[in-house]
Amino acid sequence: MADAEPKRLIATVERATDVLTLFTRVDRQDLGVTEIANELGLSKAVIHRVLNTLAAKGFIETDEETRRYRLGPAVLALGEAYVDRLDIRGLALPHMKALSEQTNETATISRRYRWERLYVDQITPEREVKMTVALGRRFPLHAGGSSKAFLAFLSLEDQEAYIAQNQLDELTEHTITDPDALRRDLALTRERGYASSDGERQSGASSVAAPVMDHRGEPIAVISVCGPKERFQGVREQAIELLLDTTKTLTRHMGGDHAPSAF
Repeated sequence: MADAEPKRLIATVERATDVLTLFTRVDRQDLGVTEIANELGLSKAVIHRVLNTLAAKGFIETDEETRRYRLGPAVLALGEAYVDRLDIRGLALPHMKALSEQTNETATISRRYRWERLYVDQITPEREVKMTVALGRRFPLHAGGSSKAFLAFLSLEDQEAYIAQNQLDELTEHTITDPDALRRDLALTRERGYASSDGERQSGASSVAAPVMDHRGEPIAVISVCGPKERFQGVREQAIELLLDTTKTLTRHMGGDHAPSAF
């Protein structure tokens, strides 16, 4: 008998986690007791007890009219606590190292501060001629691949606010300074999932960049691969494929969706 109680407790915890994870696997926001029981192969009486316990702690909510169940606010609180404790730079560094080694070019990570962004780290290749970036220096969101990868994945309202409130200064002769041209570039970036730059922020440099999305559907960071323009063309397609794989993986870690809806 001494062993029975711990075993019952473990079984109850397992059933509770099975119920919660079921909501993440189905394409419906709410579920009925019979649906849950059938999916998990448990009796409706057991499911009722589990749901009542979860509801008492805020992990499940009940629709009083339909008597169906959906995830509660305690689940969101747990998710936000998890994301808040994630170190995106620390998570990204091993992936950036792999990007740099596979392309033999420089990989960077940027964060956004209001209408600007800054490099927070980089991994450079073991070669004599290579791209390096200035960590901590701020750049506008319309100039260069990493900047446009942020701006393109903000809301349309935020994009228009940026264009309205900021002078589209020319950093090089290739910087996009026309608002309509910038809008077209941002739409293309969002459609294909990455931004591209040929000398828009720094003359003679090329890059591709893609965002890491958080659970709110916002770009929390941008990863890029960059190099001297002429040499970079030879690895561009490979860099795009590897970059998108990397940002999709990091987005999953952050609880995000890497396929934001179109405007």
